[in-house]
Amino acid sequence: MNELQTQIRALAQQKHAIIMAHYYCRPEVQEVADFIGDSLALAQQAQKTDADIIVMCGVHFMAETAAILCPNKKVLIPDPTAGCSLADSCQASDLAAWKAQHPGYKVISYVNTSAAVKALSDIVVTSSNALRVVNSFDSNEHLLFNPDCHLGAYINAKTCRQMELWNGGCHVHSRFSEASVIALKQAHPQAPVLAHPECPQSILDHSDIIGSTQALLNYVREHAEIKEFIIATEPGVIFKMQQAQPSAAFYPVAGEGVGDCNTCEYMRQNTLQKLYSCLANETNIVQVDPLLAQQALQPIQRMLSIS
Repeated sequence: MNELQTQIRALAQQKHAIIMAHYYCRPEVQEVADFIGDSLALAQQAQKTDADIIVMCGVHFMAETAAILCPNKKVLIPDPTAGCSLADSCQASDLAAWKAQHPGYKVISYVNTSAAVKALSDIVVTSSNALRVVNSFDSNEHLLFNPDCHLGAYINAKTCRQMELWNGGCHVHSRFSEASVIALKQAHPQAPVLAHPECPQSILDHSDIIGSTQALLNYVREHAEIKEFIIATEPGVIFKMQQAQPSAAFYPVAGEGVGDCNTCEYMRQNTLQKLYSCLANETNIVQVDPLLAQQALQPIQRMLSIS
């Protein structure tokens, strides 16, 4: 660790703080984290930690979820402007209008949403548990799924359901280039394509393994015999994949218009300097209105109980 990383670790110990990081964060931020995971794992860890302070190195909805689950803890985020294109694609007022157009429908909201959207939902899902949660509903139940249309379409296909889908998408996963996948497969014919279900169908059609960030990482860990992988998700996860398989090669799929480096600029807003500053000064506190938090907590807890 460098000097700044050492200082951050010392601060975390001194303040009885836990540093959590998403797999899409910068490698140097992941290196100082106490816990690294996908959205489901971060929520589960937040719920059970005994730390006084949670520093969420991710995007704003992740810190908001931690604040909802841990009302008696101080939740910090290194950069409060680190947003999410998916969360931005469905506002609470839009969801309320959509619900009004579909009376009697149950609302399933992806975790990549604001607290206000979660509060209007019957249950929340992550990419790790979406299939399980959707299958927990009666087959005749009418369902609205928001905001990721690609994940929703993938779940519809896997479950033979016809959920109504909100027309949102992750700006990183939506811009993966089909031409890049094809070129990488031609150059590395033995390499399986690992893709996140937030990708459009044109990418999933070329994929060998489709799953959440955690599921894709687990696949790499469990297949030491494979020495090349093509990765169609945010390339920050390759840091942990490379740790799991140091001798393997990982080829990230390029994005249309952004070249080989198809990264989430919001996740990259989490830097060591911002992490140190927010922890040292206990700034960038994420708070949710208590009534709104109470309403949003119920669908989150329903998800966690199924998971």
